[in-house]
Amino acid sequence: MQPKTNNPKLYIETLGCAMNVRDSEHIIAELQAKEGYSLTANMQDADLILINTCSVREKPEQKLFSEIGQFAKHKKEGAKIGICGCTASAMGHEIIKRSPHVDFVLGARNISKITSIIHKPKAVEVDTNYDDSTYVFSDSKQHGFKALLNISIGCDKKCAYCIVPFTRGKEISIPFDLLYKEAQRLVANGVKEILLLGQNVNNYGIRFSTPHQKIDFTTLLQELSKLEGLERIRFTSPHPLHMNDAFLDEFAYNPKICKSIHMPLQSGSDKILKAMKRGYTQEWYLNRVAYLKERVPNVGISTDIIVGFPGESDSDFAETMKVLESVRFDTLYSFIYSPRPNTLSHSWGDKDSVPKIIAKERLALLQQKHREILQENSQYELGRLHKVLIDSNKKSLGETFSEGRSDTNRLIRIENEFIDIGTLLDIEITAVKGSTLYGKSMQEPLQQKKGVNGTF
Repeated sequence: MQPKTNNPKLYIETLGCAMNVRDSEHIIAELQAKEGYSLTANMQDADLILINTCSVREKPEQKLFSEIGQFAKHKKEGAKIGICGCTASAMGHEIIKRSPHVDFVLGARNISKITSIIHKPKAVEVDTNYDDSTYVFSDSKQHGFKALLNISIGCDKKCAYCIVPFTRGKEISIPFDLLYKEAQRLVANGVKEILLLGQNVNNYGIRFSTPHQKIDFTTLLQELSKLEGLERIRFTSPHPLHMNDAFLDEFAYNPKICKSIHMPLQSGSDKILKAMKRGYTQEWYLNRVAYLKERVPNVGISTDIIVGFPGESDSDFAETMKVLESVRFDTLYSFIYSPRPNTLSHSWGDKDSVPKIIAKERLALLQQKHREILQENSQYELGRLHKVLIDSNKKSLGETFSEGRSDTNRLIRIENEFIDIGTLLDIEITAVKGSTLYGKSMQEPLQQKKGVNGTF
């Protein structure tokens, strides 16, 4: 039995993507507001230990049960352990069966039930059809000057390698009025930058669970941009298939939208893209990149690439390298294919599998080429101007600096200057060391300088 206390403590470990981070924020806010919990960074002090899991990376189950074993060994007497998130959705009751230390399991689509499930011994809530898109979560009041904002839940895509539709259910958009009110509240509390979250953000508005006015992602961006005090809007992840001209024009010309965009490629081969069920071709992808770069020459583009997908030949991999060299991505998230249960590609077994040693060689080649591209790209940054939002600083004996992210999402360090966190200011790049940019603050407004967003 959990010890009675007037001030129960919560320890939470969050794994995976920004969606999980936002889910954890909701969980924390609900437990603080309705159950009186306070956060602790020491697991041994906690009355409730939560692991918010991710099922995308390799061997998630093995890592989960290893974590559970460690927590069970070191937790204080009577403390509860709860498993949340995508691996919880995928495994459900099996977690309880395999680990008697676990007190409850809460799926990624059911986090609004957190304050009830903690009182139900051995409960399992993993209904991926559950709809909490209209649920108003408690306010954590811990967001600072940046905040995350979910605009949809679930995913309708059927990518052959992806487990997300199985763990998060069908895609449902969160009603606009709820989003707008939440954004208003965030800005009123000092937030300057909002990151919009969804599995396919630019598919927003395709389905609501209640009667709703017709609205798409482009319109949503336009409406949120009207909020006075909101300086920056970011979003992740858009799907290349839904990058129409109207969306890319809004991205390019709306001054509040940061000029960095995630465009998950996955593969440069049309054959592999078709097998992955991505819905687009290399030609479409490169066309969208060209359309965007014509309007924002210095746009920051990040991507995801999987190597070693079943059936990938040397020529298929060469097509991926071709796209890498053509686009010259600013950020690359690259992985060796790893099958996930409940996905289409998992059902293929070893059919057309790529030997691990070959996949590792391809990954090494891909990453080495990207490092070369980054070094070349960084040299072009010298003398350029960026609008930077300061998110960290340090002032101690012998060292003073401030750091922040540019409009194009590059990390920039300003040495010998202590600038308040949350300050948005103009920075000129004066040096490049590795992938880190160094700069100095400018007094003149950025709009009066050459080089805004890389244009001259």
